[in-house]
Amino acid sequence: MQKLFEALSDTVLSKGAYKAAVIPVSDVSVDASFRSLCEQNVCGSYGKNWMCPPDAGDIDELMAALKSYEYILVYQTVSTLEDSYDFEGMADAAEKHHKLMYEIREDIEKTDLKRKLFLGAGGCRLCKVCAKRTNEPCRHPDKATPSLEAYGVNVSKLAAAAGMKYINGVNTVTYFGAVLFDI
Repeated sequence: MQKLFEALSDTVLSKGAYKAAVIPVSDVSVDASFRSLCEQNVCGSYGKNWMCPPDAGDIDELMAALKSYEYILVYQTVSTLEDSYDFEGMADAAEKHHKLMYEIREDIEKTDLKRKLFLGAGGCRLCKVCAKRTNEPCRHPDKATPSLEAYGVNVSKLAAAAGMKYINGVNTVTYFGAVLFDI
């Protein structure tokens, strides 16, 4: 099993992740109160993205679904910013993270892992404009990616459980992604 975990981590690192680790799903802290953060709509996607609340699903059902997996491959990207107000740098880093997430997904889909669930940072960005905004069904339900937060994951505790820092220094931005799986 350790060889499999190392191979999965190596795959993610070779794609450009800063760090990666596989941990048991039992080490993942979930909390329904994280849904209230989504409801504050800081990112602007609440009710405007099929993979974001309230459309992502019932929080208790999502947390139960997450906990039904055996393992989670956690990875992070870290980007340097000009300063703490470098919103353009944060947006660029988020785009790079999402591109990496889809590259990772493509590779992991080819493995013989029994079940897989891909979770990202923030709302799904597969389509330039989510079909939710045009009152259409999701165009790519097989590839759309909900966020860790939509599933109630406490990302700062997830980072610690995976041996990673949640904050990686002044003038940096860190994003997390994950692949839940069974073997």
